[in-house]
Amino acid sequence: MKSDHGPEEHPILNSAEATPIMNELDVGEDGRKETLLHRPGFPEADTALLYPPPLSPDPISPLTHLGTLPSGHDAARTGGWDRRLNSGFQGCQLLGTSADLGREAHADQSVTILHAKVAQKSYGNEKRFFCPPPCVYITGHGWKVMQDHLKAAGYGDSVYRVCGYMCLDSSSQSQADAFKLVFDEQPNSRMFACAKSLFISDQDKRKHFCLLLRLFLNNRQEVGSFQSRMIKVISKPSQKRQSMKNADLCISSCSRVALFNRLRSQTVSTRYLSVDRGAFIASARHWTAFTITMVDDQCAEQGGFVLSEGFICYGCVVQLVCTESGAALPPMVIRKVNKQHAILDVDEPVSQLHKCAFQFRDNPHAYLCLTNDAIIEYQAPFSVRDPSKVVLNDGSCWTIIGVEVVEFTFNQGLACITTPVSPFPVVTGLEVNGGGHVAMLEIHGENFTPHLKVWFGNGEAETMYKSPKSLLCVVPDVSVFSDGWRCLRRVITVPLSLVRLDGLIYRTSYSFTYTPELQPPPSARMTAGGGKREGGMGGGQDDDILLETIHQEFTRANFHLFMQS
Repeated sequence: MKSDHGPEEHPILNSAEATPIMNELDVGEDGRKETLLHRPGFPEADTALLYPPPLSPDPISPLTHLGTLPSGHDAARTGGWDRRLNSGFQGCQLLGTSADLGREAHADQSVTILHAKVAQKSYGNEKRFFCPPPCVYITGHGWKVMQDHLKAAGYGDSVYRVCGYMCLDSSSQSQADAFKLVFDEQPNSRMFACAKSLFISDQDKRKHFCLLLRLFLNNRQEVGSFQSRMIKVISKPSQKRQSMKNADLCISSCSRVALFNRLRSQTVSTRYLSVDRGAFIASARHWTAFTITMVDDQCAEQGGFVLSEGFICYGCVVQLVCTESGAALPPMVIRKVNKQHAILDVDEPVSQLHKCAFQFRDNPHAYLCLTNDAIIEYQAPFSVRDPSKVVLNDGSCWTIIGVEVVEFTFNQGLACITTPVSPFPVVTGLEVNGGGHVAMLEIHGENFTPHLKVWFGNGEAETMYKSPKSLLCVVPDVSVFSDGWRCLRRVITVPLSLVRLDGLIYRTSYSFTYTPELQPPPSARMTAGGGKREGGMGGGQDDDILLETIHQEFTRANFHLFMQS
């Protein structure tokens, strides 16, 4: 069952000069509530904590898989920054309604790190700061809950403020090498900070590294340590045609990218393509991760969108969609830039840190351009000497780079846990063995400990620790998630969470789905449906037989693993 929730088409601008590009934000509130069921065992965790409020009203069609996502889909390992494609952990889809979404029990805390996939190495005294700078977002009602607990305990206002440090994950890094993050409050109740002066020197011989984020409260209580994805070190952007040997440098369809413009190679003049309240702007500090997808040009001309997988090549029609808000630019043709000219006859793959231009598909003379803080259309003339080139201005030349988004979501609930949340367990894959009453689920990942239990929805599963990269658990019977058998002919999906012994809940982006056989055996159908009911007792017996048949169907069910991208 594959998600068909694609980017929406926005009207193409038809201004001949400089018209700002505006797209409305498609965000709403969802009043859906969940019914919470009590199950004994593991009393330290509040079962209500396992159902946070939904994050988006959009319908979700999770991507069915048995391992990894199909090629080209870049799913987050520990959560979903793609709010339009992931409504969060909505619990069992069959549980109906009840929980009060305003309760402290739904107090999730999220830490999101955005960073580039590659970084240029510095040489000598020249410091090449990471561009775009790594960013940290702190979101979730749980931070306010934590502050309220500290206030109630008599601490001052400054105690519960969050501060942080970011550095490279090298053992030789000292405190002086770490960048101190200063978090700003944003109108949407989240905190933001960016590390503007991080770099990797030529003394560091690694070809890959990670960023390490450490968060503290002002009373020096450590919240935890969080690690970014792997970053590849390059000396300079490659100008050679990329091959499969350097596939990690190519920009693939359905991946995330950032775009920035830098005048005369000056760091202070750098502007990033960003989205603010639904409008596309150029920002000197904030940058946005966009999902870039190839679009079938013929289908796009007919008003539809068919997304293609593979590497992005120059001359392809692409669309940029903000991964957080869903705001989208019109379809555009990506062009290679050389010496401030757009080259129209190049079809090689787009590579990291290449300079490129975006030509509006429905207006071939118009290119995506920035002027001050506004995004406009620039009418570019053809070159007099070479008709295969278009003359661009400074604001029409963009640098493209792949980016990663990794999110860590946890819930301390009402326990006021004082120990760090790290090491943070990361789930990377699921593997099911057996079926029926003896189904076992093996969870693959990192940073597992013997103090973790696997929870299906609001029920604890019998868990066995195998190694720091593997947990094994028994799949609970489907009856745990419903108090009656009449509705069990439907698919039931429950979120998977990891719960520490002290009650700390780690969210995962994985779900488990029970899928029954839709048709009962012929003998059962004859027994349940044959003959007339002449009395209440006879009808009740037939109902019992039918319900038992449905129960047997579930014991033979096929189990599917779902990953919400």
